[in-house]
Amino acid sequence: MDFECFKAYDIRGKVPEQLNPELAERIGRSYVEVTGARKVIVGYDIRLSSPEIAAALSQGLMAAGANVFDIGQCGTEQVYFATSHFGMDGGIMVTASHNPKDYNGMKMVGPDARPISSTNGLLAIREGCREPLGKAARQMGELFHIDAMKPYIEHLLGYIDRDTLTPLNIVVNPGNGGAGEVIDALEPHLPFQFHRVHHAPDGNFPNGVPNPLLPENRTPTSMAVTASNAAMGIAWDGDFDRCFFFDEKGRFIEGYYIVGLLADQFLGKTGSGKVIHDPRLTWNTRELVEKAGGEPIESKTGHAFIKQRMREEDAIYGGEMSAHHYFRDFAYCDSGMIPWLLVAERLCQSGVSLSSLIDARIEAFPASGEINRTVKDPESILQAIERRYLEEALSVTHTDGLSMEFQRWRFNLRMSNTEPVIRLNVESRGDIELMKSFTRSLLDDIEELDGQTRKDAQISVAI
Repeated sequence: MDFECFKAYDIRGKVPEQLNPELAERIGRSYVEVTGARKVIVGYDIRLSSPEIAAALSQGLMAAGANVFDIGQCGTEQVYFATSHFGMDGGIMVTASHNPKDYNGMKMVGPDARPISSTNGLLAIREGCREPLGKAARQMGELFHIDAMKPYIEHLLGYIDRDTLTPLNIVVNPGNGGAGEVIDALEPHLPFQFHRVHHAPDGNFPNGVPNPLLPENRTPTSMAVTASNAAMGIAWDGDFDRCFFFDEKGRFIEGYYIVGLLADQFLGKTGSGKVIHDPRLTWNTRELVEKAGGEPIESKTGHAFIKQRMREEDAIYGGEMSAHHYFRDFAYCDSGMIPWLLVAERLCQSGVSLSSLIDARIEAFPASGEINRTVKDPESILQAIERRYLEEALSVTHTDGLSMEFQRWRFNLRMSNTEPVIRLNVESRGDIELMKSFTRSLLDDIEELDGQTRKDAQISVAI
């Protein structure tokens, strides 16, 4: 049996070679043995293999003595919500998010939807799966089917002031993932007209794997926005824990600028509060948070780190440029539905276009977007870059990789957790040419230090 599907934060692997019903049952048994859970939410995404894997998982949970509360086909955030809302001991979502269609996986949480990762139980669950299957528990668990959609929809609507909403044309593209069913459930409560693209859930992924980060996957949403004269477009990945925005011109918006917009919108409601952000690109977020009366707090990148820091600080909101957005009242978990509701509310209340809101921030803080480079020794390159730029730096931090700030520009350079890759992000204060110049300089430095010769890199600028 292959255990390579156990990753740092979740389980992901090819079906059936790496993940199959036999392993899923073992995972269910081991989850109960490691966590002691007696009431577990189980949900699954639209992948063709998900119902069978979820059924085997549930069988393993019940064999170990836990009661299973099946919420059916859903998004990852609905498992988070149901685990917290119904006071369960834990929850497991069967999903591979934006991976190819022949993959599947699981995301696990404990009480209050606290994430289970390699640092707090996932490795122990893996080791438990290696053991021979023992006898079932003396008292087998039971299977219950519950409807979590109604309270989930009511909770989502609680984030916005519906009395301030006005009619908007909005393009929605679930990518044949699960988000379409939630849009359909929200529609009767909102004055919006939805223009649907790739709306029907279909685990065959007839229009490609739902991953809006791939440039080739953005065209249908962009074209639909301009064709329907929409105020904005929204696209999701398969399990819709991330959402991606397009302005009224059909332009894809870099996730960094959405973090600042959501922080500003949230603080407009609360008047104060802490906001967690990742260290890759920060100046825009920090400025907007401080102007709105909030306190920006930097955290290591990754959902487990962000969620933990949000709990420690009791932060009202957290955002990553990777399009993960976290909310205190959503059990400190990430949601792909709450963000677009808040942005739509902002458009209705302000009466201005999404492009005008975003353009002002891009002009103030132009950014390179994340640039990846494969290198022989990532750690030595980070050390060498720090030495090379140290004399001119105003500050140096190591929250996640290397962050260095200068008078008019800054950068973050960090290593991948799983491969010999370093990731670069650069931004400046209102000077796009300066940002491009230092991006090229850093890429040249990386190539020189890595002992490689490359053609001039094309700089992908987030404008």
